[in-house]
Amino acid sequence: MEDDIKKACEVLQNGGVILYPTDTIWGIGCDATNAEAVKRVFEIKKRADSKALIVLVDKPTKVEFYVREVPDIAWELLDVADKPLTIVYPDARNLAENVTAQDGSVGIRITKEAFSQKLCERFRKAIVSTSANISGAPSPACFAEISDEIKAAVDYIVEYRQDDESRPQPSSVIQLGKGGLIKILRP
Repeated sequence: MEDDIKKACEVLQNGGVILYPTDTIWGIGCDATNAEAVKRVFEIKKRADSKALIVLVDKPTKVEFYVREVPDIAWELLDVADKPLTIVYPDARNLAENVTAQDGSVGIRITKEAFSQKLCERFRKAIVSTSANISGAPSPACFAEISDEIKAAVDYIVEYRQDDESRPQPSSVIQLGKGGLIKILRP
């Protein structure tokens, strides 16, 4: 795992795109502060760049760096979450513009999975995490289901957990709006 993290960080630091395991499904990732790298992710997925991407961080304090004001309810939701939880926050900051939605919001998930957490910690910036599929195609549940087209398009494929055939589910997604508005986007 250590060698994979080192190589993945080098690729991310150089503006590259990686294929890596997360706390949910395998993801396509890049430096969430690098607009050119983010553009490549959209190109690889053949996805409209008007759709926002989510980012992973390794600990709660990082959320405050990427969001102007974290509503108190966010901390309560994170405390009671019993599975991976992506929260969409208003007023993103310190990220590439093409990561955020048109309204300036951003989805952030604090990963607790060993590899992705260590990667985020070592990289010291938010990392894009989007499903490892062409837009519109089914999300692969495990590494073996990722298409050769996706594998050929990225700059580095993490070796860790490639043989893991468990089928983790996508995260829950909750959007927090101004004035305490909460909207469940995916239970």
